[in-house]
Amino acid sequence: MSAARPRAAVIGAGFGGIALAIRLQAAGYDVTLLEKRDKPGGRAYVYEDAGFTFDAGPTVITDPSALEELFAAAGRRLSDYVELLPVSPFYRLEWENGFRFDYVNDQAELDRQIAAKSPADVDGYRRFLDYSKAVFDEGYLKLGAVPFLHFSDMVKVAPQLARLQAWRSVYSIVSRFIRDEELRQAFSFHSLLVGGNPFATSSIYALIHALERRWGVWFPRGGTGALIRGMVRLFEDLGGTVRLDAEVAGIEVGEGRAKAIVTKDGWRGEFDAVASNADVVHTYKTLLAGSERGPSFARKLERKRSSMSLFVIYFGLRRHRPELQHHTVLFGPRYRGLIDDIFNRETLADDVSLYLHSPCATDPSLAPPGAGAFYVLAPVPHLGTAPLDWDRVAPVYRDRILDYLGQRCIPGLREDLVTVRTFTPHDFRDELNAHLGSAFSLEPILTQSAWFRPHNRDDAIPNLYIVGAGTHPGAGVPGVVGSAKATARLMLADAGLAPA
Repeated sequence: MSAARPRAAVIGAGFGGIALAIRLQAAGYDVTLLEKRDKPGGRAYVYEDAGFTFDAGPTVITDPSALEELFAAAGRRLSDYVELLPVSPFYRLEWENGFRFDYVNDQAELDRQIAAKSPADVDGYRRFLDYSKAVFDEGYLKLGAVPFLHFSDMVKVAPQLARLQAWRSVYSIVSRFIRDEELRQAFSFHSLLVGGNPFATSSIYALIHALERRWGVWFPRGGTGALIRGMVRLFEDLGGTVRLDAEVAGIEVGEGRAKAIVTKDGWRGEFDAVASNADVVHTYKTLLAGSERGPSFARKLERKRSSMSLFVIYFGLRRHRPELQHHTVLFGPRYRGLIDDIFNRETLADDVSLYLHSPCATDPSLAPPGAGAFYVLAPVPHLGTAPLDWDRVAPVYRDRILDYLGQRCIPGLREDLVTVRTFTPHDFRDELNAHLGSAFSLEPILTQSAWFRPHNRDDAIPNLYIVGAGTHPGAGVPGVVGSAKATARLMLADAGLAPA
C-alpha cells in the first residue's frame, strides 16, 4: 500500500497561494487552500454589478511563460483553462502638456516616437534596453525563483549586483541613458507597479522593462478573474481542496513546528506543513500570536518600510470609449514631487497621477453591450505615513478624480455613470489584512530584497513557509508566481518529494 500523502495548508488564495497549491498538489502533497473571502483571488478579486465585471487588482500579465510552466508542472496546458489576449500598446502614456507616448513592442515605432521627442535619446534608449536585459537575465531568469535562505546566498550574487549598480535607483539608472524628462518618466514608472518608489527602488527593478519587451503584455479573456478561476479549476482537477469563507484565526505551533490551522468559524485541521500567502506582518503578528516566534519577528517586520497604498475607483459607463487604450497612465503636473508626497507626506497631495484601466478595449464582454467597464487608481500614502480618515476622505477624493477624468480624457463621464465603488487603504487593511493598508507588502528597496525579505521558509519554524509579495522575489504577478516556485521547491525537498 502506498504511503499517505503529506498534508499541507496554504493560507490565502491569491495568485501566489494558488500557484503554490497547484505545484504542491501536482507533486504529491494533499493540499487544502483556505481563503477568508467568498471568492478566490486575493488582490485579484472580482466585483460584478449591473452587468459589469471589474477586476479588483492586477490587470497586466507580463510573463505568460511562468503561467505556462505552472500548468505544465501539473501536466496540463494553460490554453485549456484560459485564453490570453495580446494588448498593444502595452500602455499609452499621457502628460498634461499634450505629449503622448505609446509604449509598444516595436523597436522601429519606439525609435520614431523617441526621435520625435528627443533625437539624442534614441541611442540612449537602446543602451537602457541593453541594461534592462542584463538585470533581467541576472535578477529574474537566474534568481527570480531561487530562495535566499542564508546571507551567503546574498554574498554569492553580490558581484553581479555591484556590476549592475544595484544600489542606484531605477530613476537614476534611466537618467544615465535618457536625457528628456518625460521619457525618463516613461521608462522609470514601472517600479510603481510593484509598490516601489522610482527614486528609491533598486535599479534591479528596471528588469520589468525587458520582461515586457520579451514576452509582451497580455490580458485574460473574461478578465484577470478568469485566470484565477482557471488556476483554481486546475487545482481542484488535481484533487486539491478549496475552503472559502474560511478566515484563519491562528496557526498552532508545538514543539517548534506548525501543527494545525484554526479558522474563525471553529474549524481545525492538522497539517505536516503550512504556507502563508497572507500579509507577512499579519501572518506573524496575528496568525502566530500564540507562538514565541510570531510576536518577535512581527516587531522586526513592523520596523521595515512598507509600500504605498492605492485608492481605486471601479466604474461602469453606459457607453464604451473606443478612443481609450486598454492601459493608460495619466501623468500629473509633478513626478518626483508627487512620488515624494506619496511615500513620505502625512496627507494627500493636491495633484494626482493615475492609471486608467479600460478592459473593454480588449474584451467587450466585461460590460453590457455598448457599455464600458473601467477602473482608475491613484497611488496614495499608506496608513503609517498618512493616517487619514478614509471613510470621510473617500467620497471627496473619488469625486475629485472622476471630475479630473471627465475633463482630461472621458468627457461626459458623469452623465454616463451607471455604477461606482471605491477601495481605499482602509479596505486593503480590513479586507486583505494588509499591514498599514499597503498595497504591495514591503517596499522593494535593495535592503528589503532577496535575503533581506522574509524568507520563503521560516528561519525558526522549519515547516512554516511564506509565499506571495512579502517574500522573495516580491510583488507583481510574475513575482508572486515566482515565489510559489521557490517556496514549492523548498517544501517538496523537505518532504522528500520530487518537484513538479
